[in-house]
Amino acid sequence: MITKPDKNIIRKKRHGRVRKNLSGTEQRPRLNVYRSNKNIYAQLIDDINGVTVASASTADKELNIGTGANVENAKKVGEAIAKRAQDKGYKSVVFDRGGYLYHGRIKALAEAAREAGLEF
Repeated sequence: MITKPDKNIIRKKRHGRVRKNLSGTEQRPRLNVYRSNKNIYAQLIDDINGVTVASASTADKELNIGTGANVENAKKVGEAIAKRAQDKGYKSVVFDRGGYLYHGRIKALAEAAREAGLEF
């Protein structure tokens, strides 16, 4: 019997290949994206010091988005993470799509962050 490959295992392999060449610094942190069925999360990470600089998600009570990992909410999270990054003094980041394809919610979050002023 032929079994279907696990998509999350394939994503983790892809993410490992991307991450071995990608790292965030103090001047240019890594914008990491995680997508679940219910929420979408974005973090700015300084890999050298091992610190999360800023984060935003659809689960944040401050954003008043409500749950729902759709394209519209991903755009709001992208704008929020860009605003929080600029408040901390970051203009340029390294984008880590987390092994996900650059399509749909990931693309919407990235484009919203670019429009809000982040450079990557």
